[in-house]
Order: sequence, then structure tokens, then C-alpha cells
Amino acid sequence: MRIKSLSYIVTALAFLAIWAPSVCAAHKVKQFKNITWAKPKGFALTADIYVPDNGNHNMPTLIVYHGGGWLLNTKEIMSDLAHYIAANANIVVVNSNYRTLASLDNTTTANEIVEDAMGAVLWVKHNIQQYDGDPARVAVTGDSAGGHLAAMVTLAGRQLESDGFSGNTLGFTPSYLPAGKTAEQIAKQDGMAVQAAILSYAGFDLYASAKNGFESAGNPFWKWANATPRGLFGAKINVADNPDYYQAVSPNQYIVEQNTYPLPPQFVLVGSEDTLTTPQSAQNYVDTLKKAGQPVTFKIIEGRTHGFLDSGCPTYSSGCFSELAFPAVTDMIDFLNKELAPAAN
Repeated sequence: MRIKSLSYIVTALAFLAIWAPSVCAAHKVKQFKNITWAKPKGFALTADIYVPDNGNHNMPTLIVYHGGGWLLNTKEIMSDLAHYIAANANIVVVNSNYRTLASLDNTTTANEIVEDAMGAVLWVKHNIQQYDGDPARVAVTGDSAGGHLAAMVTLAGRQLESDGFSGNTLGFTPSYLPAGKTAEQIAKQDGMAVQAAILSYAGFDLYASAKNGFESAGNPFWKWANATPRGLFGAKINVADNPDYYQAVSPNQYIVEQNTYPLPPQFVLVGSEDTLTTPQSAQNYVDTLKKAGQPVTFKIIEGRTHGFLDSGCPTYSSGCFSELAFPAVTDMIDFLNKELAPAAN
């Protein structure tokens, strides 16, 4: 009877290892929660940092941005993903907050959200060594709205201006700048450059979204955020009269030929059943990158709807992270291990 029981336990553990990899971990993780890295307009931007507790140093770093239609959620919605990657790869993970449109009494603008995402990259590059991270090997990722932000960081990181997002420049001023550095100096030095990006069911065209009613009450995210529908840039800017504002926060507007500027490798993934950010929208973005000669990997995860990388068991994704996130998370780790490997001597 004891042998039979032991056999059953071994079989059960083997099943869990294959079908529920989230219960396994290669090593422990040190966690540093709610690190404040900037305070634009008095709003505390915080990050949780997950460090593999395996004796390694100078590890590559992954920055994570959460989704939520630019109106909902905080970094906690990505905590399962952040912890899993840190526990199963030699990668430091920084799970960062940003202002949403509903922040500061519903006054935050779309460009400010992008500036928060950019500021997180600069903060990481100048502080991550304190957490055993390598500032020369940084990748970004995010899902949905967070995927949009990761794409903006990757593609628009040279569009920086100290004068802010207005007039003819429409340049971004990151929410964090290293002491003694201006936005222009960072841009000239390509100081925003990252080494890889993973874009999960991301938004690539806010111009099209605005034309299709994002700023109206027909977009349920405003109601879910208890915020009054409004323009992405305030009352004085609208998509009909100021299309350049909306195009300036749309990643698909920044794709250039590889011989003009080589973008880092991008891994684009989407669920086959996603009706919010559809496989076709991802395919269009990937096709444009390929046409420009830029490196990109594309994968459609069969049977998945929107939000399958979110923490816990949200009703909108019809399941839990522990069952829905795979095989996507395994593919993400494989991509990062490849693209963030130390340079050969």
C-alpha cells in the first residue's frame, strides 16, 4: 500500500511539473516592494523589484508595464508574471507603475503616461546595479496598454524634448532624468535604448482608437475607472483637429527602415481569441516591421483571450495565470535568454 501511494505521489508531481509549471521555481526570489522612483506632479511612481536569489550578479533586467486600457489597474496585476520570470530565469524583474488617465482627478494625458514608462527605463539604467541588475542589458514588456507603453519605449525613445509635449515638437520628457542630464542629451546619446521588447496583445495605434470612440462613453473603461470620458490630451485637443498628437503616441508611427535605425528584437504575441487587440492588429504591426527589415518574432497563442497574462483568476480571461500563461511565459523566457545573453568576448 505504501509503494502504491508513493507511486501515486510521484505521478501527481510529474503531472504538476508538466501542466502547472507556475508551481515550480528554479530558485527563490528577493522582493523589494513599492520603491518610489519619481513623483511627477506629486504622484508617487513606484516599482516592485524581483531579484533571483541564486548568487548571481550583473543579471539582465526586464521592466514590466501593466495593462488596463490606460485607465485601470496597478502593477499588482502583473505580479504573478514578474515573480514567475524572476523565479525561473536569471533575470531581475522591475514591475513598474505609471499614471493612468484617471490619475490626478482624471487630468493625466496620454503623453504623460508614455513619459512615465520612459522614466522607468532611465531609472532602471541608473539604479539597477543596486539590485544585481546589468544596466547594459535591459528589456521591456507589457500587456495590452502596457504593451503599448513597451512599444513606445522601444520605438520612440529618441523623441525627447525638455520643453514638453506641445507645439510643433511633440517630444517626450521622461518622468525621471539622471542628475545633470537633459532630455536632449539622453536622446543624443540614445540613452533610452533597450536590448529587447516583448509586446503582449498590445495597442499599436491610439490615433485609430480615438477615431473609433476611445474618448467617448462608448468605451467602458471610463465607467470601470469611475472617470468621465474626455480627450486623451485634455479639452483643447481632439483627434479631428490635432491628429499629430494622437499619432505621436502611436507606436506604428515610429517604425523606420533598419538601415536608418536598427530597432532591438521584438517578440509580439496575442491570443487567437482576442477580440480587443486582435491577432490581425498584431499581424499588421509585425508585417510593417518585417517590411522595414526590423527583427521580430510573432506568435499567436491558441485558445487565449485578452488578459491571459494577468495575475490571479480574472473573470475576463476565463481562467487563472497558472493555467493560461503557458506556453507564452516559457516562450518569453526563451526569447529573453537569447536576446539578453552576455556579449561574447
